[in-house]
Amino acid sequence: MPAKSKKQQMAAGAALAAKRGEAKTSSLKGASKSMEKSMSKKQLEEFASTKRKNLPTKKKSTSKK
Repeated sequence: MPAKSKKQQMAAGAALAAKRGEAKTSSLKGASKSMEKSMSKKQLEEFASTKRKNLPTKKKSTSKK
């Protein structure tokens, strides 16, 4: 499953680095912290390897009013 936004892709990259031991888990914040805990290494690799070229910076919310 590819990342839906640039921010999601970057958070997955940070979480993957922590899971591999390349970065400290204490340095993670927000989405990357929860991704590191809840996702497998393979899932994080899929999200982090998404190309950023045509992705929006931020995922558009789909909330209904």
